[in-house]
Amino acid sequence: MELINQFKQLGYTEYEAKAYISLVQNNNVTAYQVSKNSGIPRARIYGILDLLVEKGLVMKEETPEITTYTAIAVSVFLQKIEKHWQSSFISMSNHLDSLEQQESIADNKVLSIKDRETILAYCHSMLKKAKKRVLLSMWDDVYEELREDLDRASQQVKVHGITLHVMEPLATLDQHRVTDYTEKTTTDHWFILSIDGKEMIYGPSPDNRELAFFTDDPIHIYLLEDYIWHDVLVNRLVKRSKDDLGDWITKERNVFFGV
Repeated sequence: MELINQFKQLGYTEYEAKAYISLVQNNNVTAYQVSKNSGIPRARIYGILDLLVEKGLVMKEETPEITTYTAIAVSVFLQKIEKHWQSSFISMSNHLDSLEQQESIADNKVLSIKDRETILAYCHSMLKKAKKRVLLSMWDDVYEELREDLDRASQQVKVHGITLHVMEPLATLDQHRVTDYTEKTTTDHWFILSIDGKEMIYGPSPDNRELAFFTDDPIHIYLLEDYIWHDVLVNRLVKRSKDDLGDWITKERNVFFGV
């Protein structure tokens, strides 16, 4: 059933998929045999096979005595599909890029993004576009998903920010100190990823909640980049101080937020 669904994703009907698969298993057979092997009704089989012949997936051999059908080789079929989808992808990519470039200047936006794979795909795409700098605040779960892209980006642009529980992050990144807050199992994980001060994606860890926000709004970007800087700054001050600023900060934070 999975294979038939994959054929459907390529634009073929269920009967077309069943007929081709049947012919791959038993080549050079009659329409009646294809119908019997595939479960396609006899009233439909001739029309289905003729469509597959027109689409180049099946070859038809007619003699005065009998008509038989043969599937094209699987390797040829796969090459045909790959070429078709590569062509479609390139065409679609060019058209969409063109439309994006022609788009009139719109109001800055804050968009919600759902689905874990889509959130991470946005992050991967943004990192590849970085031209000047990358700022981030990130727990280990998201960092590990982006590690390779961050490593590549660091070879081209500046990467700064702070990480939590990340083993061997980039040398340019600060590592957040261990606190009661960071060690609580109930503490929510989050991430912020800002590219060139122009685009940003932020939200909770997609492993916990499949929701993030993308923005090109300069106010959002300024405030969250400033949040990253303040977190880095406080972290550095605490590490350099001989006084027990960690406890003091915790108490002050609790008072401030009324905890």
